[in-house]
Amino acid sequence: MDSLIDTGSALRSISVVVPVYNSENTLPELVERISSTLEAHGYAFEIILANDGSRDRSWEVITDIINRRPNILGLNLMRNYSQHNALLAGILKAKHDIIVTIDDDLQNPPEEIPRLVSKLKEGYDIVFGVPGVRRHKGWRNVSSRLLKTVLKVVLGAEMGKQSSAFRAFRSILRRGFENFTDAQLSIDVLLSWGASSVANITVDHKERKAGKSGYTFRKLFALSFNMLTGYSTLPLRIASVVGFSTSLIGLSMFLYVVIRRLLQTNYVPGFAFLASEIALFAGLQLFAIGVIGEYVARLHFRTMGKPPYVIRDENRSRGALD
Repeated sequence: MDSLIDTGSALRSISVVVPVYNSENTLPELVERISSTLEAHGYAFEIILANDGSRDRSWEVITDIINRRPNILGLNLMRNYSQHNALLAGILKAKHDIIVTIDDDLQNPPEEIPRLVSKLKEGYDIVFGVPGVRRHKGWRNVSSRLLKTVLKVVLGAEMGKQSSAFRAFRSILRRGFENFTDAQLSIDVLLSWGASSVANITVDHKERKAGKSGYTFRKLFALSFNMLTGYSTLPLRIASVVGFSTSLIGLSMFLYVVIRRLLQTNYVPGFAFLASEIALFAGLQLFAIGVIGEYVARLHFRTMGKPPYVIRDENRSRGALD
């Protein structure tokens, strides 16, 4: 429905996209609460459950939900691609005016969705639900702050500060990335390509009811690194500054040796001095080459046309839009 009139009054239907990973115990309650909330507020809606290579019975649970409830679309991906790839699969399948993304762990209460939508109708393109207090473990809070810092670099300070996995946005924003094919992606970055007005509201954040997060510190660090090198030229600029700075250091060292040799005829630079200078420049050169190589590798993978996801099965319940 990308041809919708872009006014708040037209935004009366919602597609809720849920990336699913090892959440067989929370899915039935999540779907029930989403459905009850949207029905109570009079919205036409669909719920898209994108199974991202779960190792438990999540797909069987999704299939059972589809058989029992209307307006459910299940997507079963071939393997685990990552949360953002699963989100992209669901977002591109969504049929309604507004798209809401929410995690499968019930930490963001579905009852908050109407508040996001109400704020969106004030004329914003994206509204993020930012937790007042995050109920994560200590290491997760640290890695989340790292990710926020990277998002500020990539998206700009304002949108990066507000970003969250609990978001509502106008489906028309998909026009900016409908032909996107890179296997490494960030939904927030893709949305930023078309969004001009962003807002946030403070939402509740609950303790995880079951299971554990699929994100480890290593995965969050890798996501931050991929975003920084995939959507920002900052590392290249850092490499350029490092190269220029070391050139100045090298020139200073050279002048120091020459001047001292001219003033002290018996002065001979020691081996330790020469070895440390060589090691310094070799290390910094390798650093710069590594950064440049990372960008070349990304260009290589993008020219390969590697898809961000592959759908194994697609299953719709009765009443889901075709």
